[in-house]
Amino acid sequence: MSGSEELRNNGVVKNVGEAPAAPAEELATGERSTRNRVARSILDHGPSTVAELAKRLGLTQAAVRRHLDTLVADDVVAPREQRVYGARTRGRPAKVFALTDCGRDAFDQSYDSLAVDALRWIERNAGGEAAVAAFARDRIEAQAEAYREAVEAAAPEERAEALAKALSADGYAATARNAPVGQQLCQHHCPVAHVAEQYPQLCEAETEIFSRLLGTHVQRLATIAHGDGVCTTYIPHTTSSASASTAGRNPA
Repeated sequence: MSGSEELRNNGVVKNVGEAPAAPAEELATGERSTRNRVARSILDHGPSTVAELAKRLGLTQAAVRRHLDTLVADDVVAPREQRVYGARTRGRPAKVFALTDCGRDAFDQSYDSLAVDALRWIERNAGGEAAVAAFARDRIEAQAEAYREAVEAAAPEERAEALAKALSADGYAATARNAPVGQQLCQHHCPVAHVAEQYPQLCEAETEIFSRLLGTHVQRLATIAHGDGVCTTYIPHTTSSASASTAGRNPA
């Protein structure tokens, strides 16, 4: 489990009648909890030295260093030289540890709420559902340039796999697999799933761009935004091109 996943899953669940955790499991859980506290302290107080973290958290400096080593390896925090204001004292400045973008994103953010509010404003003030759809298409077109390069560089039979790899590089954890008379493109993660729950135009624009990139009609079978475990797109075995307007629409 990565550091960012730990931060997102640090709740405690108690089940009546559950067997007590093994000592090793208890130790691992305690280690994760303490690492979360270290990262949270940096979030709350800004870039911090080992000594500052140890004092705030009631830990030894050796323990703090050990947890920081793991957080650095997981790209949750990064070391940097402490800024000194005024006259420098003798010796090297103390090293401080700051959250990375990855580490900051692991904590709850209001980006989804902001995106929904923005799309709601567009819908109400700039042309209704058609304006939202236009925004969704423009957004995916901007993303799709890298996907287009990957697909066009691949042999026809390898284009679904090439698209999956390009999507994975963008955070979609995508795979391609064979299916009866075609292939299935599976996206195991969707960075905009919470927004797409309210605005399926995002999914529909994505499906349309897949159709254009692959040169064939495709059909969206399932989406994370609608409660499915995976976004699944069916790609038939055919070389005939299809217009984007015939792309399978996102299931209601």
